[in-house]
Amino acid sequence: MNQGYFVVVLAHSIQGRLRRIHIPHQAVYVILLLALLGGVSVFGFVASYARMVWKVGNYNTLRQEADNLRVRYRDLQKKVSEKDTQLATLEMYAKEVSVAYGIKQKLEGPADISAEGALVPTFPESIQDYSFLRRADQISFKHNAARRFQPTVSRPSVWPVVGRLMDGFGKRLDPFAGEGEREFHTGVDISAPPGVAVKVTADGIVTLAQPTAGGYGRMVVVDHGGGLETYYAHLSHIFVQVGQGVRRGETIGAVGSTGRVTAPHLHYEVRMAGNPVNPYNYMKTAIFDTASKTDFPF
Repeated sequence: MNQGYFVVVLAHSIQGRLRRIHIPHQAVYVILLLALLGGVSVFGFVASYARMVWKVGNYNTLRQEADNLRVRYRDLQKKVSEKDTQLATLEMYAKEVSVAYGIKQKLEGPADISAEGALVPTFPESIQDYSFLRRADQISFKHNAARRFQPTVSRPSVWPVVGRLMDGFGKRLDPFAGEGEREFHTGVDISAPPGVAVKVTADGIVTLAQPTAGGYGRMVVVDHGGGLETYYAHLSHIFVQVGQGVRRGETIGAVGSTGRVTAPHLHYEVRMAGNPVNPYNYMKTAIFDTASKTDFPF
């Protein structure tokens, strides 16, 4: 049986010879199939390479955007940190001013006051208020410092803390020395639980407000003019600062057990021209409704 085939005629351009090549049909079909498969493979490779190039381009773009966002985030963090520092400074100064001048921190008004509009000042307004309050505080400090040299004396007239007298003024047994050792006690000790408010006993200017040596612990000293001073020792907290003017009955600290103590109490002294005097001379006529004269160990 004869098999079908294709005849390819080749002619030599110089010699003029003709040559016939017989190619079976199956061979032609195989060649065409291989060519088709090769074309599909090349197309797939090219498509895959193009897709990879596109993905790499997108990745580089996204990485650049991520780097830009990272830089912007760091800049925003820096700005937020600066704003937080400025805000903390303003809040700290506002607290100091509110303590110094007795400014109320609670807004008073009708319940629907929020409907009147936003009450939060802008940042420039806050800076202007801060500058004004700072100038006012400097003027007040100079005025208060000058008051210390006025001849008017504010006499202690209230008890510094609500409690019971433990030790009095004068010679007493030293709890930290050997048996039978005595020392001169320059003030009185008033027993009270830790954290009880300590009140200043007369108007004056704070001249010391810090931890001290000599067993006093945290202590506040107030000058009342005319050489008269009061000492408040062994405090757990101090709520005033040096140069601050205080009024009789104002809270200046809290009872504690700092320094040389055996139990929480307030050590209270009155000094005239630097010399300790008996605080009982002032306390016996002072305002203290919860104590009776039988409480005094004098």
